[in-house]
Amino acid sequence: MYLSNYFSKTRGGGNAIQMNDIASIAKKKHRLFLSKTASVAAMMLLLGFVFALFLTALLFLLRLYLVVISGSNQPPGARGHVAVLVVAGSGGHTTEIMRLMESLPAAYTPRHYVIADTDRMSEEKIVTFESSKPQSHSDLQFTISRIPRSREVHQSWSSSVVSTLTALSYSLPLVFRLRPDMVLCNGPGTCVPLCVAGLLLGILGMKKVQIVYVESICRVQTLSLTGRILYPVSDYFFVQWSSLRDKYPKAVFLGRIV
Repeated sequence: MYLSNYFSKTRGGGNAIQMNDIASIAKKKHRLFLSKTASVAAMMLLLGFVFALFLTALLFLLRLYLVVISGSNQPPGARGHVAVLVVAGSGGHTTEIMRLMESLPAAYTPRHYVIADTDRMSEEKIVTFESSKPQSHSDLQFTISRIPRSREVHQSWSSSVVSTLTALSYSLPLVFRLRPDMVLCNGPGTCVPLCVAGLLLGILGMKKVQIVYVESICRVQTLSLTGRILYPVSDYFFVQWSSLRDKYPKAVFLGRIV
């Protein structure tokens, strides 16, 4: 009798232990299922984000391509006055761009000059040039704006990225406010963020801004860094040596311009 009761209790305890083990295993499987479900959901969310980012980048590049190829058949000034944003560098860049400005007709007005905030010489040259021009009541005044320099001479590449982004943060509101018809530049690094801002106007469908780049006369065999950056996106790309024309099919060679 006692032995029968003992085996009966032992069988009952064994069942209780078995039930606890089953419940524990079920909980572990449930937690594992939830963990796998969360991992799959996170992976799907990441894939969705990457796809959306890829699609956005693709649409951006497509829009950029359409902006670049559109409007290049319409010469600047063909429809009257052209609001031109002129990027003046320092030293030789400013000298060349001012010589180029001397050859532009009166249709290029108003003229908005942009110089680097560390440039102490270009403003005087611009004022002297504009003061020598015959002014009329219908002629709009020129403006001079300053933005941070995107890259100093011998500046490291890593710090150049930061300084260029800083220059871009100043260029965007400036270009969006001035709404130029054309950006005219000849090589200073400052023109890159300004051209990017002009392209963004077109990408957003606000206005087509033509990018006109004139490579410096000192570039005989190879393009400058700025020239290599803007070559694919410029509407007009002028070089002053036939050797560059031969290497870059898009380039227009008109002899010595400045």
